[in-house]
Amino acid sequence: MPNERVKNLKKQVLSDNWYRLEKVTFDFQLDSGQWETHTREAYDRGNGATILLYNTQKNTVILTRQFRLPTYLNGNSSGFLIETCAGLLDKDNPEDCIIKEAEEETGYLVHALQKVFEAYMSPGSVTELLYFFIAEYSETMKKTAGGGLVEELENIEVLELSFATAYERIQTGQIRDGKTIMLLQYLKIQNILH
Repeated sequence: MPNERVKNLKKQVLSDNWYRLEKVTFDFQLDSGQWETHTREAYDRGNGATILLYNTQKNTVILTRQFRLPTYLNGNSSGFLIETCAGLLDKDNPEDCIIKEAEEETGYLVHALQKVFEAYMSPGSVTELLYFFIAEYSETMKKTAGGGLVEELENIEVLELSFATAYERIQTGQIRDGKTIMLLQYLKIQNILH
């Protein structure tokens, strides 16, 4: 149901090169009843999904490492980030998307997924809703080397880390990706890994 406190919504496309960047003007009604006109920019890249693969026998997790230009432009001197596997839904549902992404990026074909939550990661400027999953992995599920798709110019390193090492890297600043921190903390809070 539309919010009755928002009216006169007008969109102007600023860029439709990679994804869609729009300038949006709208009227918003304050608690006092007064109306204010706001102008914002919103970046629409579609919704996505992410997954943290874990192994309770070895107390390990599977993460990826890849170059992320925006982080390089904002002070990450190498531009590389350690992350959970993730991808855009495109036309898939979240479950099908993340099964496909996990195999492409990590080489593991996962079956039993558990959706743990959904979150808007940067709601001040990005429309994306991210679906978060976890799944247990074993060596028998490894089907390829992973690394991403060549045609998508992906160059992804697959990392298998002890949970303790991965969790410690949050504190040391070696893991600074929000979705990854959230899923590592989920495993710790739920006592899935130690």
